[in-house]
Amino acid sequence: MSRLKCALRGFDLKALLFLLIGVPIIIFVIYVHGQKVTYFLRPIWEKPPKPFTVLPHYYHENASMANLCKLHGWKVREAPRRVFDAVLFSNELDILDIRWHELSPYVSEFVLLESNSTFTGLEKKLHFKENRQKFEFAESRLTYGMIGGRFVKGENPFVEESYQRVALDQLLKIAGITDDDLLIMSDVDEIPSGHTINLLRWCDDTPEILHLQLKNYLYSFQFMLDDKSWRASVHRYRAGKTRYAHYRQTDDLLADSGWHCSFCFRYINDFVFKMKAYSHVDRIRFSYFLNPKRIQHVICQGADLFDMLPEEYTFQEIIAKLGPIPSTYSAVHLPAYLLEKVDQYRYLLPGNCMRESG
Repeated sequence: MSRLKCALRGFDLKALLFLLIGVPIIIFVIYVHGQKVTYFLRPIWEKPPKPFTVLPHYYHENASMANLCKLHGWKVREAPRRVFDAVLFSNELDILDIRWHELSPYVSEFVLLESNSTFTGLEKKLHFKENRQKFEFAESRLTYGMIGGRFVKGENPFVEESYQRVALDQLLKIAGITDDDLLIMSDVDEIPSGHTINLLRWCDDTPEILHLQLKNYLYSFQFMLDDKSWRASVHRYRAGKTRYAHYRQTDDLLADSGWHCSFCFRYINDFVFKMKAYSHVDRIRFSYFLNPKRIQHVICQGADLFDMLPEEYTFQEIIAKLGPIPSTYSAVHLPAYLLEKVDQYRYLLPGNCMRESG
């Protein structure tokens, strides 16, 4: 016993307790909340991108097209350009229905590509092919394609995503797109407003590439996050030059051009599928994130499915967005078809956060 006492005299008891208890606790906290810390410190290690040049957007249903083009500094055409709306499709049947009805009066050809593989290499059903009859209104103007997945285990999801976007380039050629046609590049849930596309097809001297500023909604049109969605774009097609992409391709951004409704699903199972299927699958840090009861609670709270901090570039913006998204009870200036089919799509409107288990 005396030898043990002598040995312990050389140790600082507080330091020993810190090593045995404090260090494991710190490691656990970093494991659980490390991603939050990284996102909170983002303003230190990453500079914000170059600001867009935001173009004012003028519109009123009673204003003439000649006047609207003039207000934007453009000239009105004698005839509108053809418009091609091209999307990669996963399983967003309801949002696709709303999108295509919003754009139908202005689109010459709908182009849709789907795969039997998610970006993360999971096998999936050909949801559009199985439900194609639902979209008979667009059948005469539809170019549909299917591409087989490569199912490469452990591969970066963005590689598969890029592979599918290249295939969509080829499908556009099959659809008959030619120089100076308008091409909409956006995910299914990034919906340009119909009047925006009508403006761009009728006006001359528009930018060859123009990003669209969309109102950013989460889960439904009850939770408006901000108006910073910009990845949707419209291109005046150039053979050999235009490539289908989903990143920044110009500095020009047309204000207030539509809606981005992310994770806007009817069924809880679709939330689980999307979380595991899309390119940011690494955000599922814990298996309980996929628990249906938790997902339902998160939806009604307007909270984050992945328990992440806002992806912003200043501490002021991060702090301002902490916590759940405030509810909006305005259903003004939403896609017309959504309101026409309110009984079918009520779950997307303010005050209807409960989802079906299906």
